[in-house]
Amino acid sequence: MPSSTSPRPARATPSPAGRAVSGRAPAGPVGWGVTDVVLIFAFAASGRRTHEHGVTVVGVVETAWPFLLAYTAAALAARAWRSPGTPWPTGVVLWLGTVAGGLAVRALSGAGVAPSFQVVTLIVLGLFLLLPRVVHHVVRRRRRPVA
Repeated sequence: MPSSTSPRPARATPSPAGRAVSGRAPAGPVGWGVTDVVLIFAFAASGRRTHEHGVTVVGVVETAWPFLLAYTAAALAARAWRSPGTPWPTGVVLWLGTVAGGLAVRALSGAGVAPSFQVVTLIVLGLFLLLPRVVHHVVRRRRRPVA
């Protein structure tokens, strides 16, 4: 005789946006924020290593802080916690806000902002802040059932 307390099969539950979600939940705002911060630190460390400035904790923080400050401002302005994994508009606002704000803060603080650095910053932070969101978006779309 089957037990009345037998486990039920897992069902999709509605998300706050009203869409059914099943399986593993996508990374939340904290996960995206931590990932972005780690990638900004990686950008700073890579630049310091490439230009032989020494990859020390203090040195990396000195290089990264203007971009972390700008990233925080861009995340607040875009309300990134609402849709942290979307490439548009969240990812683009975070990317361009981090680049423009970070370069502005560097310039105001007396650090270098050579044109070549500006181009590299635009490209690398574009890859770091947008590529994970694009991949997440593509993977999520492929997992959705076709109706």
